[in-house]
Amino acid sequence: MRTARKMGVKSVAVYSDADKNSMHVAMADEAYFIGPSASQQSYLAMEKIIQVARISTAQAIHPGYGFLSENTEFAELCKQEGIIFIGPPSSAIRDMGIKSTSKAIMSAAGVPIIEGYHGEDQSDKCLKEHARRIGYPVMIKAVRGGGGKGMRIAYSEEEFLDQLESARREAKKSFNDDAVLIEKFVDNPRHVEVQVFGDQHGNAVYLFERDCSVQRRHQKIIEEAPGPGIEPEVRRKLGEAAVKAAKAVNYVGAGTVEFIVDSQHNFYFMEMNTRLQVEHPVTEMITGTDLVEWQLRVAAGEKIPLMQEEIALRGHAFEARIYAEDPNNNFMPGAGPLLHLSTPPPDSFTRIETGVRQGDEVSVHYDPMIAKLVVWAEDRQAALRKLRYSLHQYNIVGLSTNIDFLLSLSGHAQFEAGNVHTNFISQHHDELFPVKQATPNEVLCQAALGLILREKIITDAFRVQSGEVDITIDYNHDGSYNMQINDKAFHVSGDISNERDSTYLKCSINGIVSKSKLAIVDNTICLFSLKGSAQIGLPVPKYLSGVSATGTHGGAIAPMTGTIEKVFVKAGDKVQAGDPLMVMIAMKMEHTIRAPKAGIIKKVNYQEGSQAKRHAPLVELLDEDMESK
Repeated sequence: MRTARKMGVKSVAVYSDADKNSMHVAMADEAYFIGPSASQQSYLAMEKIIQVARISTAQAIHPGYGFLSENTEFAELCKQEGIIFIGPPSSAIRDMGIKSTSKAIMSAAGVPIIEGYHGEDQSDKCLKEHARRIGYPVMIKAVRGGGGKGMRIAYSEEEFLDQLESARREAKKSFNDDAVLIEKFVDNPRHVEVQVFGDQHGNAVYLFERDCSVQRRHQKIIEEAPGPGIEPEVRRKLGEAAVKAAKAVNYVGAGTVEFIVDSQHNFYFMEMNTRLQVEHPVTEMITGTDLVEWQLRVAAGEKIPLMQEEIALRGHAFEARIYAEDPNNNFMPGAGPLLHLSTPPPDSFTRIETGVRQGDEVSVHYDPMIAKLVVWAEDRQAALRKLRYSLHQYNIVGLSTNIDFLLSLSGHAQFEAGNVHTNFISQHHDELFPVKQATPNEVLCQAALGLILREKIITDAFRVQSGEVDITIDYNHDGSYNMQINDKAFHVSGDISNERDSTYLKCSINGIVSKSKLAIVDNTICLFSLKGSAQIGLPVPKYLSGVSATGTHGGAIAPMTGTIEKVFVKAGDKVQAGDPLMVMIAMKMEHTIRAPKAGIIKKVNYQEGSQAKRHAPLVELLDEDMESK
């Protein structure tokens, strides 16, 4: 929409129930309601979207990053209606969307591919035999897969069938097709993708590569361009292979050719994404282009704005994906209100790509991404410094985010050295998830001062992770305060100022001056500085807390709001600790609910297809010796 406005093109938005107050609706020149929150009844309802295009007399449809962006049927429907689909021809979407077909086309075009089985015979026996031939570990992938869905690794023959069943189930749910392919799994690979662009005149170019190796749940978390440590000769070969791939399917518009790269910088075609990628801004930053503008121009029949020799690579860019999720709980997606949201100031070297504002709700219905933070500098080290500095200024209160984790990740010595691969997070787990330290006394003093100055209320206790802390505060006539915490004395003074919609606390503690961003939300004092963030809770008086004396039932609870996909147990079944009880789908992710302890199933509270709210008791469990009671 920003690009369309820049080009003088009017934009029309469609929106579901969940998005009626969203940013994209406010930004558009016109907006039309298309149905309930569930994407099947709104953003995936092709006829409803075509109907809006007719009513608004739209000439073209940009399908975005997800939903219908790689849907052959939708591209065909647009063509039949005489509406331009801003993407490649439907034949390219079809051929590249089916992994087995795409591998055959690439092999014929001379693009290197990885050893695997992409055949019609989908029997367990045949797939297992091919896995043995290829050699473990193998990757099981949904033929129509994407976004990490329907993808499992089998490290040995013993676990092959379990992983196959899991991949098929997720593939069926996500793509309504449980066909899979098997391919050799490259240990500690890099995920390097090349941005390509074709026009309707037979031209195709590459705009260099992005390294998207650092992932969790097979999904990207930090991307950068160009790829660290990739020599110019390898870069050229990657780019030329990607252009060969694009020309093999008569590609038009923006696309991404994904490669697996091994430790010797050998590369193999993995798949082609027939759309604009979420991480396209890092490519724009290093090439000085607007790829959405290119999409609109090419869709209108123009030639690609630049030929290959005119596309220059300059500097280095990073993109950090900011998610509503809890890295300490296996990156579990979350939802909730953005009670406080402040960001680094955007400029020509710092981009904030977001669809939310302070006060908005991150919905349980769609992807939990809040924003993309994109930075550029002259070289990788300078860009990495800028990324970390900007992450410190991206402050959110109201739901769990991965910002602290992104700081931990981008500050890791191996990441700084550019030694990235898809197993980076699991390999460096202990350093990336340090043990939580007690809140420093100086931070408690800042919280106390912030509260006093902001609310003019003197309080004598705060709740931090390590329990309650008593703070004795004396007011001095010169406007300073003497504070005492556990027999330690602090002389504290300071003031509050407002800048760019944020409140800043300037604080002097025993002569040491610091500046933090301050947000007080409900009963929580939130402080953000370049040293990190802290949340200090104010205890609720006992008469208001409504503390319940009843304990929780023995059993499994829902880690988040979602749909029960599969139920494995019934009342009376015996289970061991760790046994799977249910599979739950929430925020585009499959999550297996396991027994927290051994026992006998007393009651299953939810059936397949039903919705469960976060913390709802899913399965009630009895200890074996209680069965007779």
